[in-house]
Amino acid sequence: MPLSRAAHQEPAVRLPLSFEFFPPKTPEGAVKLRAVRQQLYARRPEFCSVTYGAGGSTHEGTFGTVREILGEGVDAACHFSCIGATRTTVREQLKELKAMGVKRLVALRGDLPSGYGMGGEFHYASDLVGFIREETGRDFHIEVACYPEVHPQARSPEADLRAFAAKVSAGADAAITQYFFSPEAYFRFVEEARGLGLDTPIVPGIMPITSSTQLMRFSDACGAEIPRWIRLRLQGFGDDTASIKAFGLDVVTELCERLASGGAPAMHFYTMNQSVATLALLDRLGWEG
Repeated sequence: MPLSRAAHQEPAVRLPLSFEFFPPKTPEGAVKLRAVRQQLYARRPEFCSVTYGAGGSTHEGTFGTVREILGEGVDAACHFSCIGATRTTVREQLKELKAMGVKRLVALRGDLPSGYGMGGEFHYASDLVGFIREETGRDFHIEVACYPEVHPQARSPEADLRAFAAKVSAGADAAITQYFFSPEAYFRFVEEARGLGLDTPIVPGIMPITSSTQLMRFSDACGAEIPRWIRLRLQGFGDDTASIKAFGLDVVTELCERLASGGAPAMHFYTMNQSVATLALLDRLGWEG
């Protein structure tokens, strides 16, 4: 049987929360996302972030969703990727975001659409962070990505850690991790970062488990490790969606409890534009609005 929290156990200490969305592709998706956001706003997030497609392919949708969130009275962080971009285009978009009232950015290298070369005037996220600071000073709170289980394109764990250090040195205020299911990987990464003198807050990214096939596909694409015991249990459930969701809720709840008790500064939830799984997780943790 999956592990579950004892009924008498005290709720984990409530941490600051943030939620991530992607720009909807259809009018129906936009309507649904508005309802999802309202449900999640009841949990008082510090901010909500909106992703940015490869090569800026969702630029209009990203900016439009960010504008809606700000209009709903919630702080919004706009993902901002730089591969394929020029200093001129980045400068123009920064002006647009500032005029919208955006105060937070998630600065990323990003990916190019399939079939494109490197292109652009920025090769690394640290280049983008440095440019944003040069252009705008402290106008934006800048979040960057980090990878407790090592970026899939990194030459080595040491090189990956140096890349993170370069983003911090360039002016990043905080970091959000790729999702993971091994708390030891997070704590080890934080310890190694602190060993380099980096005191930047490192916020764990949390992925609710609702679908075995979806999780496997995402994890294979982004390099997130699914521990063998979790993978085997998920495979053993076959198409039993209810069991997958119940098991996933137990696993991720325990992960969040371990992270909270171990000193994580906040938690960032990858909602996949859904509210049910994230709300169930917060309810299980005892983290009310």
